[in-house]
Amino acid sequence: MSTQILRQVQNQDLAVRGLVESDLPRVMELEYLGYSHPWPVSVFQDCFKPQYRLWALMQGDELVGYAVVNYMVDEAHLLNVCVHPALRGQGAGRYLLRYAVAESIRDGMVQMILEVRQSNEAAAALYASEGFEEIGRRPGYYPDATGREDARVMVYRFT
Repeated sequence: MSTQILRQVQNQDLAVRGLVESDLPRVMELEYLGYSHPWPVSVFQDCFKPQYRLWALMQGDELVGYAVVNYMVDEAHLLNVCVHPALRGQGAGRYLLRYAVAESIRDGMVQMILEVRQSNEAAAALYASEGFEEIGRRPGYYPDATGREDARVMVYRFT
């Protein structure tokens, strides 16, 4: 972790813990703040199964972000990552991403895969700066205001 990011995280009092079902009202608040087409609460509820890892990003006592990862054999699939809009660009998302990657490695996964909206340049740049590389596209993967938007498929191979 770079010294600058470490200082930002320390100054923000950020920590990660497991997400629990009682966090869902706050998760839904963040989901609606963060996405034009948010997941319904039922999708989050379906993620409380053994093959999922759900992480809560805390700033002091406040939940300010979350990540949802699905483990499939030896691959971690980052399904959803979100931080409060006020924390974007300050290292909070990077901190949460690095935590999810580190936990995936610790759990024996060999790579992490994700999809990101083609239009989400900031997220794609973050992922690329953390070692993810684009390996393809999924046409019409995401809903958008005019129909569908392509997804970039990115992977980070740990080995």
